[in-house]
Amino acid sequence: MGKTIEHFCGIMTRLRTNQAGNTLAIVAAGIIPLLGLVGGGIDMSRLYLTKARLQQACDAGSLAGRKEMGAGAWTANSNKPNTVALELFDANFGSNPYGTSGTTRSFTESAGKVTGTASVVVPMTIMKIFGQTSKTVDVTCDAEMRIPNTDVMFVLDTTGSMDETIPGDTSKKIDGLKKAVKCFYEALAKIDIDNVDCGSTPTGGNSNTVQLRFGFVPYAVNVNVGKLLNNDWMVDEAQYQTRYPLWNTTTTTQTTPGTPVVTSTSVTPGNYAYWTNITNQFTATEADCLALVPADGFVATGTESGPRNTSTSGNTTTWNTTQAGENRDYEMRDWRSRDGRCRIRYGEYDATLTRYYSRTDTTSTVTTVTFGGWRYNNDVALDVRGLKAGGSSWNSSVTLPIGANGTDASIDWDGCIEERKAYKNTDGDPSNDYSPIPSDAWDMDIDMVPTSDNDTRWKPLLPGAVWGRVDPAASWNWTQSEARITGPWNYWNGSYWQSMTINDMPRNRSYYCPRPARKLSIYKTASEVTDFKNYVDAFTPDGNTYHDIGLIWGARLMSPTGLFASENALTPNGGTIERHMIFMTDGASVASNSNYTAYGVPWWDRRQATSTSDTVLKSTIDARLTALCSVIKNRNITLWVIYYGSAGSADATRLTNCASSGRFYNATNSTSLINQFKAIADEISQLRLTN
Repeated sequence: MGKTIEHFCGIMTRLRTNQAGNTLAIVAAGIIPLLGLVGGGIDMSRLYLTKARLQQACDAGSLAGRKEMGAGAWTANSNKPNTVALELFDANFGSNPYGTSGTTRSFTESAGKVTGTASVVVPMTIMKIFGQTSKTVDVTCDAEMRIPNTDVMFVLDTTGSMDETIPGDTSKKIDGLKKAVKCFYEALAKIDIDNVDCGSTPTGGNSNTVQLRFGFVPYAVNVNVGKLLNNDWMVDEAQYQTRYPLWNTTTTTQTTPGTPVVTSTSVTPGNYAYWTNITNQFTATEADCLALVPADGFVATGTESGPRNTSTSGNTTTWNTTQAGENRDYEMRDWRSRDGRCRIRYGEYDATLTRYYSRTDTTSTVTTVTFGGWRYNNDVALDVRGLKAGGSSWNSSVTLPIGANGTDASIDWDGCIEERKAYKNTDGDPSNDYSPIPSDAWDMDIDMVPTSDNDTRWKPLLPGAVWGRVDPAASWNWTQSEARITGPWNYWNGSYWQSMTINDMPRNRSYYCPRPARKLSIYKTASEVTDFKNYVDAFTPDGNTYHDIGLIWGARLMSPTGLFASENALTPNGGTIERHMIFMTDGASVASNSNYTAYGVPWWDRRQATSTSDTVLKSTIDARLTALCSVIKNRNITLWVIYYGSAGSADATRLTNCASSGRFYNATNSTSLINQFKAIADEISQLRLTN
């Protein structure tokens, strides 16, 4: 028994000191926490993957829904934006991935912002051991259209052809353009313009931190930009195809009569007549009586005769006159001392008075100037300083000496300008003249700020002061030499001979000036939006098509490094600006050598080409268009080009190449034009997720 106890105790002692079996016990004790850690990791990975995929699906849905909504409403097209959002969510999340269940998703819109929510139930595997059978995952997402600081310059063709209606269309092209511009504004600014139906009503507007500006350059033959310029950028005087008065000068000798002076007189006595008492009065003394005796003298009884015996020597003329009368001799007859009676008498003699006159005249040379007609030429400058009102303020008329009969006349100025120094083609082929643009083609320099050199300045375009040549033979004078009109003449007006006065001559030129251009401005308040609408509604189609002048000034008004750099380089807060030019035209370039353009009247001024052919003028416009498009795109301006109508192959190619890559559109009717303007606005807007 004793051995047995001793043996048991030995075994236990050995077990107590032997460590060979401890691992099994430790593993058995740690298996449960280890299962929790591994199972939790597996389930957490599933939760992470599910949530990431759920978030991606939500983001995709909100993004797709907001893009489908565009500038319209969330409920447009039978709630299609919401439908698209749900469909894209489902396409990205799938059907119960990772064994999930109970998927929910919904999208709503407020003030242009699409918000999505989604949830799904994720089953647990290992974590079931610990009583966690499933977990619900929730996500949210947002998407909205946000634009950066953006400048948009509209360069719009408002030529005469815009008054036409495209076959099959319901409105004139100009009306389609007006609506398209207003719908573009609604789409980009997200602000509704009253009484304009663009398919949906925008809401929300843009963030107050975003600067959005719009500018306009309506163009035809000319652009109306003059009153946007500083006074110093315009010349003080310039030559025009105008008229100057002809004066007739006559010199005569004029005599101014002197004042006649009586140099002497004489009396020739005649026969004695009789004595006559003239007084019978009382005096104190005889001396007093003597004092009353009148002086002897001649008393006229007839009128003075006309000049007699006239004689002239040099400037002095002498003559005499006669006048009948009496020569009287007065005496005191007596004075009676006893009673103081005083008696006076005179004796009368017939007599003749002769007056001798002298007059010294003066002579002078008198020059008389009278209006004699008109001389038509451009070799004398007109002073146009009267238009300058200081700074960037302008008057609307200037007084020039070209009124009837050479008088001063008030000449109106509507704001169109003549360009500064231009390159001149001499070989009749301008196709390669502007590749590259000549260094002395200052009229195509977008950024040059004028100096004191008049070649760098602009001048007012004054239709009231400009004539083409006419001559008295009733035909146009197709030369650059002057014409003189000195009297009335007959003019063939195309149907009959018309009598014209010397002051009422045909101008032999046509003139068109579009609506005033506008610099880049913000249109956000109610009054600003109304101003935007009213401005666009006032577009009036007229004139030929000179694309180049529109593009030049569109670029100048938006350039960050040119005339208006202080306004365009950065936002007031120093932010950068994205720049877009929208160039819309309904046709090929059209030119006429009798148009009064930014380069004068081509037939007589010939500033761009020696040739006066309309074909050469059109080729010049096309070549300049191509060159200017490249200049604009090279300045980080996105150039959108819209052709409104059916373009010929050459024009379509030219306009396609003009546009930035992928930015050419062809609108075949008003509806298409409006939709394409809206599409451009959507593309300019940048779709950004904001969750």
